[in-house]
Amino acid sequence: MRPTRLGPPDAEIRATASTGAPTGAPATTARITSLTVHDVRFPTSRELDGSDAMNPDPDYSAAYVVLGTDAPDGLAGHGFAFTIGRGNDVQAVAIAALRPYLVGRSVAELCADPGSLSRDLVGDSQLRWLGPEKGVMHMAIGAVVNAVWDLAAKRRGEPLWRFLAHAEPEWLVSQVDFRYLTDALTPGEALELLRTGREGLAAREADLRERGYPAYTTSPGWLGYSDAKLTRLAEEAVAAGFTQIKLKVGADLADDLRRCRTARAVVGPDIRIAIDANQRWDVAEAIAWTNALAEIDPYWIEEPTSPDDVLGHAAVRRAVAPVRVATGEHVQNRIVFKQLLQAGALDVLQIDAARVGGVNENLAVLLLAAKYGVPVCPHAGGVGLCELVQHLSMFDYLALSGTTEDRAIEYVDHLHEHFVTPVEIRDAHYMAPTAPGFSAELHPGTLTTYSYPGGTFWAADRAARTTAPPTPHEKEQA
Repeated sequence: MRPTRLGPPDAEIRATASTGAPTGAPATTARITSLTVHDVRFPTSRELDGSDAMNPDPDYSAAYVVLGTDAPDGLAGHGFAFTIGRGNDVQAVAIAALRPYLVGRSVAELCADPGSLSRDLVGDSQLRWLGPEKGVMHMAIGAVVNAVWDLAAKRRGEPLWRFLAHAEPEWLVSQVDFRYLTDALTPGEALELLRTGREGLAAREADLRERGYPAYTTSPGWLGYSDAKLTRLAEEAVAAGFTQIKLKVGADLADDLRRCRTARAVVGPDIRIAIDANQRWDVAEAIAWTNALAEIDPYWIEEPTSPDDVLGHAAVRRAVAPVRVATGEHVQNRIVFKQLLQAGALDVLQIDAARVGGVNENLAVLLLAAKYGVPVCPHAGGVGLCELVQHLSMFDYLALSGTTEDRAIEYVDHLHEHFVTPVEIRDAHYMAPTAPGFSAELHPGTLTTYSYPGGTFWAADRAARTTAPPTPHEKEQA
């Protein structure tokens, strides 16, 4: 039996809720029977894939959750929280702490109203104390809520982007928690945005299916790569049709100038180069460093300072224009996004599919961005973030913003082969997924190989390290 949620949902949300949820399946007695968490880690640090000024040795990892049911269709819900290694020790335990809220719950009711679960999980006062609505616990909520959306879309027989785009606007509004947002966005305003956003949906959907959604690539830009590797990958990106690449900066200014000049010489004047400091700088340093790199005509500076520093981002934006300011991958909830928009602190908003509290909260952020007229260019890469976030951008294009102008989804060519329905990139565009669900399911063989610490890769790696002769450094330490 699941715990009792302390505190009712916001009254305005209840007043907006619709009984016409797009379940696509008859009511059944099926229940959630299990919540299983897998600690999955990949040794990406060994090739410096994902390296940046703040995170020099990431091992891309997923605290991966599977929701089992006793429904005759045999479908399961899949979701995950993305970490870069040992954080999985904590993240997996946090997800498991939510198990009592899921097991025994009606599958039909859960899929008809994922927002009810979101409110229950956010409303648990003892777990909420650890945030509130931020950090490891909130990411755990996001993983579980996303798994429910995956299950709901599968039961509907549609990819999540289409499930969302064709849902009734009233129902979508009922899925958003407007608590703390109504000074910037009310349910009535959100409803009007969604009703207006649906105009021309059919034509845009035909275009999406044919051409896909624009992408940019970070693959050439990891900080640990040599100039030769940067050059080769930048050339390949341009040849593949990408009109924007991104480079990591922030460790050493002279090194950044050299690498950025190299990239500009390779790609020419017409390809956008974004730069990403990964929160490395204080405000004054961010301004000075970005202006020093202005000679290579950066399209944006990403995460120039702490993701929590709203006023700092606003100061940077004023001082580095016309270079744009982009942020969002580490913004912890809809409330901070609201403040960034209210303060005029960013030019480009970067949602992350696994940082906030799942699809429901990302709907709130997309609605906020639409109201303020700020383009959304999601953060991706990592483990499966490309797979997830494509659905949110495609929904935004079809049924909310109605445009892809100055918008692109980040693409990194890592680890896609581990997913049952990996992203498809064609002519530097994400092609619209056709398989039902949220594209979150990992291959069983990946779990066998890369589960930590018992997977076959990690067991063999541990054995090899045990039998290898000591390095000179290890001899000296002994």
